[in-house]
Amino acid sequence: MTMLSVNVNKIALLRNSRGRDFPNLCEFVGKLVNLNVKGITVHPRPDERHVTRQDVLDLTEFLGLYPDVEFNIEGYPSEQFMELVLAVQPAQCTLVPDKPGQLTSDHGWDVSGNEGLLTRSLADLRSAGIRSSIFLDPDPEKLAAAKQVGADRIELYTEGFAHHFGLESEHGVLEAYRTTAASAQALGLGVNAGHDLDIRNLGKFLQVPGVLEVSIGHALVVESIQYGLESVIEQYLAICAGEETETHYY
Repeated sequence: MTMLSVNVNKIALLRNSRGRDFPNLCEFVGKLVNLNVKGITVHPRPDERHVTRQDVLDLTEFLGLYPDVEFNIEGYPSEQFMELVLAVQPAQCTLVPDKPGQLTSDHGWDVSGNEGLLTRSLADLRSAGIRSSIFLDPDPEKLAAAKQVGADRIELYTEGFAHHFGLESEHGVLEAYRTTAASAQALGLGVNAGHDLDIRNLGKFLQVPGVLEVSIGHALVVESIQYGLESVIEQYLAICAGEETETHYY
């Protein structure tokens, strides 16, 4: 079974657009937890345009009430980011190669070209007892380097799959993810996935064996606005559990 981790950045962005604490991030996360979501993801950026440092502190305290819910913090391993992560000690930290002003993640790590940074950051996470993951393109040739720098898991960047979903090219693209995931698992690396996954394409992507966790935010929030949070979460959890489900929304 694959764990669903809901990225709540867009909820924070919606709140920030009005300068009020509405919607309250912890209250929204509480709704997700009550719907049996077992993972929450945030990606605090330097400009705090959505999730803020205070949000991370507040969510850490709030999720302390729910020990069976995993908190995943993702971001570029700057000194400021690593200080925050090491202070709050989430279950998992996912390192992404984003520039400070980047709109959204759009590529995986050049692991060999950032070997020093990744080795230091991953060692710090390991010393703190925080499971680590690094954002990677579906390229088996990068896996040995990912293992060498000390990552516990990789997170497959899935925009390529989402772009080809429903096209004739889909099978070949999905096979690249399947091959990368299998090679990672053979090296002892866990496999997560995320970016542009949605309620239509997730079931197809999870034909890739052994995906431990998917992180989904933008699409899930939009779908929840359109079709209702409870219904959307129910369907995502069913897909992650491998249950047959019909998508009625599109």
